[in-house]
Amino acid sequence: MDSALSDPHNGSAEAGGPTNGTTRPPSTPEGIALAYGSLLLMALLPIFFGALRSVRCARGKNASDMPETITSRDAARFPIIASCTLLGLYLFFKIFSQEYINLLLSMYFFVLGILALSHTISPFMNKFFPANFPNRQYQLLFTQGSGENKEEIINYEFDTKDLVCLGLSSIVGVWYLLRKHWIANNLFGLAFSLNGVELLHLNNVSTGCILLGGLFIYDVFWVFGTNVMVTVAKSFEAPIKLVFPQDLLEKGLEADNFAMLGLGDIVIPGIFIALLLRFDISLKKNTHTYFYTSFAAYIFGLGLTIFIMHIFKHAQPALLYLVPACIGFPVLVALAKGEVTEMFSYESSAEILPHTPRLTHFPTVSGSPASLADSMQQKLAGPRRRRPQNPSAM
Repeated sequence: MDSALSDPHNGSAEAGGPTNGTTRPPSTPEGIALAYGSLLLMALLPIFFGALRSVRCARGKNASDMPETITSRDAARFPIIASCTLLGLYLFFKIFSQEYINLLLSMYFFVLGILALSHTISPFMNKFFPANFPNRQYQLLFTQGSGENKEEIINYEFDTKDLVCLGLSSIVGVWYLLRKHWIANNLFGLAFSLNGVELLHLNNVSTGCILLGGLFIYDVFWVFGTNVMVTVAKSFEAPIKLVFPQDLLEKGLEADNFAMLGLGDIVIPGIFIALLLRFDISLKKNTHTYFYTSFAAYIFGLGLTIFIMHIFKHAQPALLYLVPACIGFPVLVALAKGEVTEMFSYESSAEILPHTPRLTHFPTVSGSPASLADSMQQKLAGPRRRRPQNPSAM
């Protein structure tokens, strides 16, 4: 997980810049402000819309959009898994040729990016199709075994509109694969972030605190304690970070002096903010106090990160500032309103997600979030239908 906010504007060869020892001219104050402001805006979009879509996803009955629930046990293990993954990538880049590794990763994320972007734009594109559009239904079914032992591996339903979205997303995918352009990278990164906020659900606030607290330590250690995080972020040519050029005003779309923000700094606080939105709805007071509070806290935390990074001219672990803000602000509001007990006793899986499958492992990038959730839902569909006849089976 890439969680560092990096600022290469001090003239050194960083974040995709030249590596031949030459220095680049310093970015203008206007260019720096544009880059920081754009990163902040791009971080807010998937959190806001992903949180809204997480509510519809939780209440919906579409198997392909069923969320995965993170429990306290999953949250406690995640920083360890993330650390092992990060260290493994670092060693890979040190031992093997960076060129070949990034070639494999490019092909991998080419497929995943297309699927994620297609799932992201599908609700928006449906509004543009005419009423008489010939929309046909399709099903992709893959099983193993036969007879009573037949088991579904993949059961994915889609229609003609989904194929159109897939085609449009493929154009972006080819653009990214051929050019590695920063705009294509950001389109994929935004899609991954929105899918993560929408489809990964914390089961309660305590779990959110465990996850954010653990990743707080993870982020600080790997950024301040070692050069592993920043090295992987610069070497890893994949849409796992949002980037924006600080020399855009001078070089236009071909600019190459990038500031970057890891997707972990968006998705991890984002799923906690989405949880608080669902908590707001469970209170049935027609207010979104905790959602707006945590959203404002995120803006404050990321803004503070950018400010500190600009002052000290060093990459910052954004979760160092985001975690205290995103947890502290809502808790203070709950204390003021006398709703701390309600906040920490709220169970998302019980109130809105009565049949959500528990996330028993943290998937790596082995499929789109929608397809992963679909696979888990299909596995649980049989036992759920048999519940009235055999309650003990659950």
